[in-house]
Amino acid sequence: MCRSIKTLRDYENPPADEDVEAAALQFVRKISGFRKPSRTNEEVFDRAVAEITEASRSLLDSLSPTRSLAG
Repeated sequence: MCRSIKTLRDYENPPADEDVEAAALQFVRKISGFRKPSRTNEEVFDRAVAEITEASRSLLDSLSPTRSLAG
């Protein structure tokens, strides 16, 4: 699933907000089945992208480096 979403965890070069949002958009497209939602579904689609973006950014900001990267 979502093979085109790249790994964003990189402790030396944290991902840009645009990259996190693009990954969230790809995820919502995949699970909803919509590339572009109808006007009826646009608000919930956009809200899902925003919520997943926020959760993803929080996750990335909170992860600790693995032992091999910690030194």
